Amino acid sequence: MIFDRLKRFLIVLEGTERDAPAAFSPGQTVSGRVVLELAAAARLGALRLRAMGAARVHWTESRSAGSSTAYTQSYSDQVEFLSHRDTLLAPPDNGEVTVLQAGRHEFPFTFQLPETLATSFEGKHGSVRYWVKAKLHRPWSTVKKVKKEFTVIEPIDINTPALLAPQAGAKEKLARAWYCNRGQVSVTAKIDRKGYTPGEVIPIFAEIDNCTSRAVVPKAAIIQTQTFIARGTKKQKKSVVTSIVGDSIAAGKREVWHGRALKIPPVGPSILHCRIIQVEYSLKVCVDIPGTSKLLLELPLVIGTIPLHPFGSRTSSVSSQYSVNLDWLSTIPEQPEAPPEYSAVVSSPEAEQSLAPPCRSELGDVLEGPFFAYIQEFRFRPPPLYSEIDPNPPSDNIRPRCMTC
Repeated sequence: MIFDRLKRFLIVLEGTERDAPAAFSPGQTVSGRVVLELAAAARLGALRLRAMGAARVHWTESRSAGSSTAYTQSYSDQVEFLSHRDTLLAPPDNGEVTVLQAGRHEFPFTFQLPETLATSFEGKHGSVRYWVKAKLHRPWSTVKKVKKEFTVIEPIDINTPALLAPQAGAKEKLARAWYCNRGQVSVTAKIDRKGYTPGEVIPIFAEIDNCTSRAVVPKAAIIQTQTFIARGTKKQKKSVVTSIVGDSIAAGKREVWHGRALKIPPVGPSILHCRIIQVEYSLKVCVDIPGTSKLLLELPLVIGTIPLHPFGSRTSSVSSQYSVNLDWLSTIPEQPEAPPEYSAVVSSPEAEQSLAPPCRSELGDVLEGPFFAYIQEFRFRPPPLYSEIDPNPPSDNIRPRCMTC
């Protein structure tokens, strides 16, 4: 039997160890090899390779119809992202088998990932998985299989205007107990942007006003929401990623958070563009009110993979509001003609006027921004080139000036 002679049969992806998980981005090329090590010569049929990637969801719900009748409803769906097949060792055309001698044999392979892929994910009711599987065939024998999984991470750049925009909100709640009005609790919260990466700290700016007759406790937490979709039905699972608890606020008092730090632990990035699986995050600021339900304020978050660039927030916000028209650059010739005399082009009063900055009234709404920079236009050609011959030599009738006078 070949499997008595088969010492090793495995898949190795380039750039990774044998047991280490391999990570790729959409659009990348995946290269590797199938390693086959034989203790003695063996007759083989074919060696085939298949790369797969798919998102799958499945869950069941029990439903009752009356007091004695119950049934279970099943929900499932699948989206295929990747399907690649390759034959690494084909049988000869005459129908015979291939004989491999004892030793180590390697069969290389390569394939390219699609440009659009969802991030690998493992959830309670679904998953997004990618793998490479090799099958070794031999006549009159079972098929030997080996499988190697790899990870795909969809890049999410938080240096975009949408993810750099500040997030803010406010809520209030009337505390009641036994049909008695015990006052109102209000909360206002703000974070500096929507997009973050794992390991970053979220500074929370919040104001909690306790106008009730009892003490309340503010809290903040990052919530992960997994949404699974099948046959038009949704199944959600929410979990707390991390949280902090503030100090108790006495009755009639106010608490202010001046950038209370909440660090993001190592979590998977957001999955926003998969049809059947979505992973979303949010920052929840809640206030525990004794005797009534909690006051909840939710701010959306996106966990990305590309961290914030230096000065990324200011640059992106300014560039999203203002743009510079650079069409005039295409009209400048590569070889300009020789310039005329400067005095023939512009007089002295016109030159002083052209070099002066514009008036505020001429610019209108351009000054209504975070800062203002004025760049003078190229209205006139440059002066003539330098020459050692003075075009205006001094007159002999002018008496030299005494330097001691």
